[in-house]
Amino acid sequence: MTATASATDTAMPAPGGDRPPPVRMAYDRHTWSEIAHLLTNMPMAIIGFVYMAFMIFTGAMLSITVIGAPMLALGLSGARLLGQAERARARALLGVRIEEPSPLWKARRRQGFMGWMLLHLKDPVAWRTVLYATIRLPWGILTFTVMACGLFVLWPVLPYVARWLATVDRLMAVTLLAPSDELERRIAELESDRGVVVDTAAADLRRIERDLHDGAQARLVALAMGLGLAKEKLLEDPDAAAAMVDEAHGEIKLALQELRDLARGIHPAVLTDRGLDAALSSIASRCTAPVKVQVELTERPAEAIEGIAYFTVSELLQNVSKHARARSVSVDVWRVERRLLIQVTDDGRGGARLDGGTGMAGLAERLGAVDGLFVLDSPEGAGTRVTVEIPWRERAASR
Repeated sequence: MTATASATDTAMPAPGGDRPPPVRMAYDRHTWSEIAHLLTNMPMAIIGFVYMAFMIFTGAMLSITVIGAPMLALGLSGARLLGQAERARARALLGVRIEEPSPLWKARRRQGFMGWMLLHLKDPVAWRTVLYATIRLPWGILTFTVMACGLFVLWPVLPYVARWLATVDRLMAVTLLAPSDELERRIAELESDRGVVVDTAAADLRRIERDLHDGAQARLVALAMGLGLAKEKLLEDPDAAAAMVDEAHGEIKLALQELRDLARGIHPAVLTDRGLDAALSSIASRCTAPVKVQVELTERPAEAIEGIAYFTVSELLQNVSKHARARSVSVDVWRVERRLLIQVTDDGRGGARLDGGTGMAGLAERLGAVDGLFVLDSPEGAGTRVTVEIPWRERAASR
């Protein structure tokens, strides 16, 4: 949390314990730190104002051209760095701990250039830094002048003057450089996570379309052609027609199996009918290593939560089959208050990483989009443990 301070000796403690020490006539280290901050106000204010005037105002004036919006977004991106430097200066010289705002790198990576530009144009942290840099120029000139003159003229009362001016600085920094409130922070996170959900849904639709086109649809086309040929040969060569019908019957079975597999990949019937215990046992039977499944739930969560849990375990078990070389695997599912917890443990070779190309990063990202948590513990040669937390939602009443 950020801190504020009062100009009197009997100031109330600020949140986080950042109340400055009481004013003293002596020139102790606190007084000298405040004087140093006030003397550096003017050069920092000039740097900030010149930067804002060039990048922000120029970008705003050029907003009617194609380069205006990107230039303004770039200027706001730099404003975040300026705010970071000012928070560090206030922390070092004024003793004010100001929490850093949430980074924007996740959304920038996923949304491309246009997403990056819109994200920075709507960034409230950057806009407050612009305001801070704008109003700091006259204030920086004032504090520098007072301190420079005070070192020669106001020496006996300079600690009091420095404390009062530094208190105003603290209030400015806390008010304008502190991160957004929790609601604003949460909105930014949700906007970022929405991109993950949309991308995942689009990828799933492409996968379903590809599987239908390359699998069942191709088989059904071949089946229709085969039956057409069999119809033509029915009178002139019954034996050949019968053989073609037998072959078509086999193709029908394969097409039906592919459709069942595809439907299971969308939402398995066993999950809908019998819940997580039976559904996880079903996918565990397809793992290359023996899997022990233990589900301790007194009630079923919402259908969406069940689906997330099922596909999470399914992907983790696929990773075990492909990469782990494990001899045994355990899957545990339980509930703690308003969270559904899943732990998948294997005794394989370990060494899994979120950047290792095993799909772990994408899985963690998708869970983050639904306010979930993904924890990977995989020391080299000592197996892998993945712990997942998903928000619990009650199951809707049947109608």
